[in-house]
Amino acid sequence: MKNIHDLKSVLGEMRLKGMEQSLEKVLERATKAGMSFQEFLYNLLLEEKKDKQEKSMLYRLKQARLPFEWTLETFPFHLQPEVKKTQIMTMAGLEFIQSGTNIVFTGKTGTGKTGLAIGLMRKALIQGYKGKFYKAQDLLDDLYASLADRSTSKLLKRLSNFDLLLIDELGYLTLNQNQMNMFFKLMDERYTKSRSTIITTNLFYDDWYNILKPKSMVDALLDRLKHKCITISIQKGDSLRNPTG
Repeated sequence: MKNIHDLKSVLGEMRLKGMEQSLEKVLERATKAGMSFQEFLYNLLLEEKKDKQEKSMLYRLKQARLPFEWTLETFPFHLQPEVKKTQIMTMAGLEFIQSGTNIVFTGKTGTGKTGLAIGLMRKALIQGYKGKFYKAQDLLDDLYASLADRSTSKLLKRLSNFDLLLIDELGYLTLNQNQMNMFFKLMDERYTKSRSTIITTNLFYDDWYNILKPKSMVDALLDRLKHKCITISIQKGDSLRNPTG
């Protein structure tokens, strides 16, 4: 007669780690509650499902490469009265992703734009959406570098397929025409696929023309971006990085 160690060994060989790790716990609970075999098996399978979901979530978080562990629950809303907590927490319901709506945080340095953006992306990743964080300059550098090995199409396809793309600090950058062309193509493809993009920037929309050229392409870019877009302007308040704030 096979014992529990034999069962755990088989589960391990089959890479059913959730079931392997919880077998004794579920078996003990089933014995005490007088569960049927069907109930015991169901509960064991639930443990495997939970394990796979947790590992999948951790993988999404790792792949997104969020630079900070910021969350909406820890954001100091009391220090930034210009930000409406109710609006942000409503957005955390993630309907904006389902509708392909973009979000643009604009305002002074240190006012919480990146923190709020990362908090929203973390919510999305935990709920099963796939996303990616990019500093704007890093994104443009990657797009430009892809020209050398002719991987631009592959990169654009991958980036356009993310449920949520976060582009941080649009404004602290320099673009050549090739980068502008590829950036526009990326945003156009995401618009066509109704994919949501979050952008943080210290620039008003009119100021985008100072860093992005030509004007006709910027017009087309903003037309697509703002078609379905929530713009949150944070122009007042001290920097949240100020230790005395």
